[in-house]
Amino acid sequence: MEFSRRSCCISVQIMCCPVQKQPINSRGGRRVAERGQRGQEQRRAGGAARAERGDRATKQQPASSKIAIFEQENFQGRCHELNGACPNLKEAGVEKVGSILVHAGPWVGYEQASCKGEQFVFEKGEYPRWDSWTNSRRSDSITSLRPIKVDSQEHKIVLYENPGFTGKKIEIIDDDVPSFHAHGYQEKVSSVRVQSGTWVGYQYPGYRGYQYLFEKGDYKDSSEFGAQHPQIQSVRRIRDMQWHQRGAYHPIN
Repeated sequence: MEFSRRSCCISVQIMCCPVQKQPINSRGGRRVAERGQRGQEQRRAGGAARAERGDRATKQQPASSKIAIFEQENFQGRCHELNGACPNLKEAGVEKVGSILVHAGPWVGYEQASCKGEQFVFEKGEYPRWDSWTNSRRSDSITSLRPIKVDSQEHKIVLYENPGFTGKKIEIIDDDVPSFHAHGYQEKVSSVRVQSGTWVGYQYPGYRGYQYLFEKGDYKDSSEFGAQHPQIQSVRRIRDMQWHQRGAYHPIN
């Protein structure tokens, strides 16, 4: 069955067509060749695949990225500014992340060093305390940060029930979906293909729970996007200031 409104397209299908894995876009033949040599090894482990995406984003970070980190809530205490990726905030002298001000982004923060653990997506704006950037209630710790590369105004993502891009699927084009259930998709999400744009998926409807960043490329199982359980029930686009002055997300208290 298909659902559509405005210019968006959301479809839920029982079976997916056979698909071929496509290389993730990058700049420079040298980097493409290097990734090709080590790609087979990295695909064997979800953690390695996620680390590769983080490294690539570091090399291809947006031309203008700036974030201010305050060690206390409400933008108090020592302030540290970043214009690029930081794999370990503690080694950079940041004792604690109490509040965040994003001047230009978007960015993604991680619970652990080297861009591992729970993920937190930040778009331009103010985050006065930890519960303004997450409601998972699992962790208030951010130990690494990097800019998110947003290089497309168009957005298309396909989420699959089973690993390896098989089973039922939900396809979303140029729209945010606060509830998969409302569109007839009540299955787990075990693999994802991002054909264009940058997205963030959420564990629960209404953009709640754990966050999962999806940049352009293939995620053949849930470990590759950092999920311990294959559960995603809402998804939205990450839209940068190049086309949208304040991004796309305005939380309602």
